[in-house]
Amino acid sequence: MNLRTIRVIIAREYFNKVKKKSFLIITFVVPVLFALMTILPALIMLFAKEESKKVQVLDRSAVVQPYLTDNALATYTFSPSDASVDSLKSALPNSGQDILLVITPDSDSLFNLKAETYSLKPLGEGVKGELQARIRQAVKDKRIEDYGINGLPAIVENVESRLTVRSYTLNEQGQETVSESGVFMTVSMILGMMIFLFITLFGGGVMSSVIEEKASRVVEVLISSVRATELMFGKIIGVALVALTQFSLWIVLTAALIGLAGGMIGKDLLTRENVQAMTEMADSGAMGMHPDLSVSSAGDLMTTLASMPWGEIILCFFVYFLFGYLLYASLFAAIGSAVENEADTQQLQIPLTIPLMLGFFISIVAFRAPDSPVVFWGSMIPFTSPIVMLARLPFGVPAWEIAVSIVLLLLTVLLCAWASAKIYKVGILMFGKKGSFKDLWKWLKMK
Repeated sequence: MNLRTIRVIIAREYFNKVKKKSFLIITFVVPVLFALMTILPALIMLFAKEESKKVQVLDRSAVVQPYLTDNALATYTFSPSDASVDSLKSALPNSGQDILLVITPDSDSLFNLKAETYSLKPLGEGVKGELQARIRQAVKDKRIEDYGINGLPAIVENVESRLTVRSYTLNEQGQETVSESGVFMTVSMILGMMIFLFITLFGGGVMSSVIEEKASRVVEVLISSVRATELMFGKIIGVALVALTQFSLWIVLTAALIGLAGGMIGKDLLTRENVQAMTEMADSGAMGMHPDLSVSSAGDLMTTLASMPWGEIILCFFVYFLFGYLLYASLFAAIGSAVENEADTQQLQIPLTIPLMLGFFISIVAFRAPDSPVVFWGSMIPFTSPIVMLARLPFGVPAWEIAVSIVLLLLTVLLCAWASAKIYKVGILMFGKKGSFKDLWKWLKMK
């Protein structure tokens, strides 16, 4: 192969793609979307507060009513305990109330209560959590009172414990750092998903480019000047450079946008009122969270993020993305050379889609058992390792495992590139016939 010719093809492929409007649009739109995905959940959590509801209460237990005091989520009006439920339900649309809450004992004992709500619109989780929390507290206090043991409330209060398991990771020097498993899980899932999407997106882009040139017969002109293998490798490397350029810009632009947004609205988000509101929501169970998982863990979250080996993660991301892309791009190029339109690629893509999807599914559950046999071998087998190994990295992977995984991946890249070049050399000039697995095998065996 002529390296000078390959450089010319790489330059042609690279500049043809980066000059397209679609490249510029995606390059600048995706960082905005990433920044929004990072910032919007916090904004929504803080500012999407449910409007206060007016609640009409019929408490036949005579226990819960003292616990139902007005707050930001609900204001209460009480009906006589002998009022008719049917009458209150009928009057609800014109009463100015939003919710009718009916509380009745399930038995002679107040150890069990039945609570039902009636409303003109479905209840939000905020109000529902508020009502449940107050009713449960009332029942709990009544049960304690019914035992008739002096000092029992204080005993129960002392017995109860909001235990939070704090995790620490020790380095080789014995120094400890806080490590929140939820942070590792999130980073693991994001890395696995990103590498899967990028390999699929840019590997499929190589196939589309090959099919486009073959269908338009442009390839015939190109093959008259360069070798088929030079064209294939030039195209693959050119698209790889496009991918790395775009990905690097995404990182820089996303970080800049998040930093800018944090500087503009960060102080507003962390006002005392907003933090207190989030804490109250967590304590009441209205957010669907365990009360212990509140804003107080933000320090642990930041410490965990700071202690992660980001240099190693970013370096491995580029290495696994590059080799994973080269592996699948060469195979996609071989498939593209065997057909004349993308509709004919569905059957041929199945052997490539299965390991990609398998790697993606393993990466999703890698956070549960990052050292389990399935996850370990998934990070070693070259066809799944680019995705699975990235998902394991946040939990710490021995250097020898990373080295073995990369060597196996590199050897597989070289083998698949050689096989794809043989198929590409024949298939790119085959017209009028849809390639099959039998044809690919026959072309592979040709000298």
